[in-house]
Amino acid sequence: MSGFIHSFLLILMKLGYAGIALGLMVEVIPSEIVLAYAGYLVSRGEINFLGAILVGTIGGVIAQLFLYWIGKFGGRAFLKKYGKFFLIREKHISVAEAWFEKYGVGVIFTARFIPVVRHAISIPAGISKMSFRKFTVYTTLAILPWSAFFIFLGQKLASNWERVNEMAKPYVQPVMVVAILASIVYLIVLTRKRNTQHHA
Repeated sequence: MSGFIHSFLLILMKLGYAGIALGLMVEVIPSEIVLAYAGYLVSRGEINFLGAILVGTIGGVIAQLFLYWIGKFGGRAFLKKYGKFFLIREKHISVAEAWFEKYGVGVIFTARFIPVVRHAISIPAGISKMSFRKFTVYTTLAILPWSAFFIFLGQKLASNWERVNEMAKPYVQPVMVVAILASIVYLIVLTRKRNTQHHA
């Protein structure tokens, strides 16, 4: 792990709970790294497990609300021009848009567990003017278990917290499969519902 990430984490964690939330809001480094380090601090008794989950979820949700608002008020043109400053490339937006158009609003939950898509899915939600309340609920329901999982792993790994991605891989991949299957089931149910309403 780079010296920059270590230095950045040390600065953030001096702020305690606020540092965890801030680290997830700015998304300079992957959320799983910030959360795992928070878990490490839990193992040292410097912060509380439930408190870490709470601020981790709040920080993660705020980060996604920010992208939602950019999509809603700035649109694709703004993102094509300035997206690189948020580490969002046009190809990420295109993939996320395709998922959103195919699976509908339910993908806001399932896509959180899928690489590439999870970081950009909030953008098409904003562009499509998805209900703010529904977006917030789906996003929170997805980020809560994500935060708890990586904080738990960081706590168990303790001083070996940097191995979090290695330890998480056997668990994350099955979750990805379940998320994809859930999206497919959701699409089938939604399609049948629309067909039923159309023929009613």
